[in-house]
Amino acid sequence: MKPSPEQTGPRAFVFAGGGTGGHIYPALAIIEQLKAIDPDVDVHILCSSRAIDTEILSKEHIAFSPIAAMPISTKPKGLIKFVTSWGPSVRATRDCLQSFKQTHDSVVLVAMGGFVAAPAARAGHAEKIAVVLVNLDAVPGKANVLIAKKAREIYTAASIVGFESWKRVRPIVRSQADGLCPAQEARKSFGLDANTNTLLITGGSQGAQSINNFVRTMVEQQAEAFDGWQVIHQVGNKLSDAEIEAIRSVYGSAKIGAWVEPFIDDMGIALSAASVSLGRCGAGTVAECWAAKLPSVFFPYPFHADEHQKHNAQVLVDARCALVLTDLVDADRNFAKHSDAFAQVLVSQAHRQTMQAGYADLGSPDGAEAIAKELMSLRG
Repeated sequence: MKPSPEQTGPRAFVFAGGGTGGHIYPALAIIEQLKAIDPDVDVHILCSSRAIDTEILSKEHIAFSPIAAMPISTKPKGLIKFVTSWGPSVRATRDCLQSFKQTHDSVVLVAMGGFVAAPAARAGHAEKIAVVLVNLDAVPGKANVLIAKKAREIYTAASIVGFESWKRVRPIVRSQADGLCPAQEARKSFGLDANTNTLLITGGSQGAQSINNFVRTMVEQQAEAFDGWQVIHQVGNKLSDAEIEAIRSVYGSAKIGAWVEPFIDDMGIALSAASVSLGRCGAGTVAECWAAKLPSVFFPYPFHADEHQKHNAQVLVDARCALVLTDLVDADRNFAKHSDAFAQVLVSQAHRQTMQAGYADLGSPDGAEAIAKELMSLRG
């Protein structure tokens, strides 16, 4: 559907966010919906200089530019990096926006939150264009609270006490994460048996060592819990080849079919293959599990003072779709505390069915579509 004639004219949307896949994938979801409404809109993503951003975006047919932005830090070296990167980040964003303003009737900056979005939003205000904030976490970070003060529109994928004026949308996910691919076909694409229950293990785009170690300890000490299961395990890009091979050997010794690699290129296929998910609970991961209606076990990142990952998952916990376990970091402590609860999810089909049934009352995760429709009615 094209915009109405009075709204036509070249328009561009510049998205700012990065540092993790959790900021980039929701931007891609919204862009996908913008292109579905009007294939002629121009989009550009401003991301961080971290390798993970380029790794993700280089596989997409979308223009992107890394900027110098760095996260704020209380440590002297980190604080210096933040301060010295701010000016170049603002200038780079202004250059990008000015370029689009010369050729487009409307330019809108969509801030996806985090340290890349903050200087980009400042640049948007300096260029006198519309700045829109998309908040993803159940506890907004300082950057988002700052951006929100001057944002034209604010959307949040989580209900937040004290921020009731922010427009609530459902989870923001790409259409590929909607679980439409048959499970049997998806499992075969990973070289696994088509008809065997499949556990999907992730730790975000960069992996999670404590989750890797917990699963390894589970397999070594309670292998019977994995009877009738196979595994898709994204271990992250911080492990050496020898460490990855050691994890494969643990599964092999227990006779558990497993696909073990640093990164999953197509998370939609992995979600389709899965019967249960185990991982962190960043906003993007929670949204993907919601979209796939996947019984989930979450280990929130243990070093966030505000525990926002734990709060992200609460909507699924309240619906009985998910279990949240405290990550004690040490593998033996995690095993002692959580092995029985995790094993119960794997062993009990009735338990998994109850978890999956909880999604019936949550509605469709259509946040990307809702935001795209509103963006198309906004003039920068």
